[in-house]
Amino acid sequence: MNYTKQSVFWLLLSLLVLSACSSSDDDEDLMGNWVELGAFEGVPRCDAVAFVIDNYAYVGTGYDGVEDERLTDFWRYDAEKDFWTQVADFDGGARNGAVGFGAAGKGYVATGYNGKDRLKDTWEYDAASNSWTQKSDFGGTARYDATSFVLNNKGYVGTGYDGNLLKDFWQYDPATDSWEQKVSIGGNKRRHATAFVIDEKAYVLTGMDNGKYLDDMWEYDATNDVWTAKRDIGKDANEDESYDDEYEIVGIKGVSFAINGLGYITTGGPGAPGSLTWEYNPDIDEWEQRSNFEGSPRYDAVSFTINNRAFVATGNSSGYYFDDVWTFNPNEEQDDDD
Repeated sequence: MNYTKQSVFWLLLSLLVLSACSSSDDDEDLMGNWVELGAFEGVPRCDAVAFVIDNYAYVGTGYDGVEDERLTDFWRYDAEKDFWTQVADFDGGARNGAVGFGAAGKGYVATGYNGKDRLKDTWEYDAASNSWTQKSDFGGTARYDATSFVLNNKGYVGTGYDGNLLKDFWQYDPATDSWEQKVSIGGNKRRHATAFVIDEKAYVLTGMDNGKYLDDMWEYDATNDVWTAKRDIGKDANEDESYDDEYEIVGIKGVSFAINGLGYITTGGPGAPGSLTWEYNPDIDEWEQRSNFEGSPRYDAVSFTINNRAFVATGNSSGYYFDDVWTFNPNEEQDDDD
């Protein structure tokens, strides 16, 4: 290598080191502390479902890429003891890409993909009897990669893929075991979206349609059955100078949750699995970056909240499947020793 080439080499190396240091420093300045907990005791997996009943989380189904199997096992998580207990297997058959939600003291799993067929069945889990009961089929077409949320003890399921991308939404009422179609989400059809709930309003964002990562975000008011467009989440979509135009929240297969009246989205991403974490304030309709998720970047994790405490678990990246579990405190500084 001659002197000129050596100079260029060391200059490029220096720039890469400075860039890495700058990225690290930026992350250290962000608020939010991720802490790793005891591992999920089932096999590593992705594309599972999660719901919460009486301060216990339940995680099950999904895809085990190592054995190339879709799964039926279910596990209960005690956050106080950081302890997993296996419960009754899911009776609806092995699947991934389903939705799960907890409503009126019961857990529900609906839709999904079993490796051959798209599904539209609905199953209810009773924690007291540790048993599953089949309920009325989902009201829309059989699908997977939908999204779900709960408002006023009723479940809402929509979007996804049934051979075509979708934007319809359906409400499930546990009291009557019935599905009712509601107004479709505004904007594009989509799959791989995510949702969270703050103060009886649901927020749906991210996903993909027509080969494009979507940058719109929608708020749902169940009382009036109305969707309202919120500020776009793409870095090139906003011209307001007061709005941080450096962020990039668009992507697929991320997870979200809400704690203390604020929304959060993490993992997933555009092009490759990521670890960025963003906080949404509905009062001002703006996002602020928080500390990066400390586990490996991933797609198709699960998230849940227990007593206003957030958890992220499982997922996959490049053929690797995860069983780690993390909790997030947005009001602490990141401690890399946790």
